[in-house]
Amino acid sequence: MSEDYKRNNQSTLMVEQMVLMDIQKLLQSRQKDIKIYPLPDIDDTYDASHDIPREIFEEASIEANEDDVALSDTLIEEQRATYDEIMSSVDTKDGGLFFVDGPGRNRKTYLYRALLATIHSQKKIAMAIATSGVVVSIMCGCRTTHLCFKILLTIDNGAFCTFTKQSGTAKLLRESSLIIWDEASMTKRQSIEALDNSLHDIMDRPKLSFGGKTVVFGGDFR
Repeated sequence: MSEDYKRNNQSTLMVEQMVLMDIQKLLQSRQKDIKIYPLPDIDDTYDASHDIPREIFEEASIEANEDDVALSDTLIEEQRATYDEIMSSVDTKDGGLFFVDGPGRNRKTYLYRALLATIHSQKKIAMAIATSGVVVSIMCGCRTTHLCFKILLTIDNGAFCTFTKQSGTAKLLRESSLIIWDEASMTKRQSIEALDNSLHDIMDRPKLSFGGKTVVFGGDFR
């Protein structure tokens, strides 16, 4: 049960807590109590009874890698300017829309890792998503857009993501300080618009792009 969590989290304690919460929910659905079994205790901070959505728990438990935190000090001039502008947008909380353009091996992932590590080190939530599973495998905590945002594979103009305003995904998006979407040039326009429409709805800020969230797209139109 822990294998999926291990892929996105380096903390053994956090992985254990996620699995215990899964087991607790399974037992509760069968009118049983996890406390009658010889299992480790669930940390009260992450107890499901405290109504912390699983999606927020998973993202918040991603620990900042020390090596990645140090990357911000090694960025080249152009990367540094981009990093500073994106972080300024995050700090103002008024949102911002960015596109990091460049061919493969242009060190875009290097910039993403620096941004994610900085946000995580500040105990904030940053979401990393990608259009394909290739990038997902090389960025910690990264998931595919369709899995994360519940975007339908067959989608029309004016569509929304399929999560509800009361769902864990919606609550996670409200709490997120930064969203990085890599390989955006490979996805359908309607998929990006669906996220924009959904964020307008759940953030109740229809006049701001993506509901006032700071969103960084990356890709290579070449």
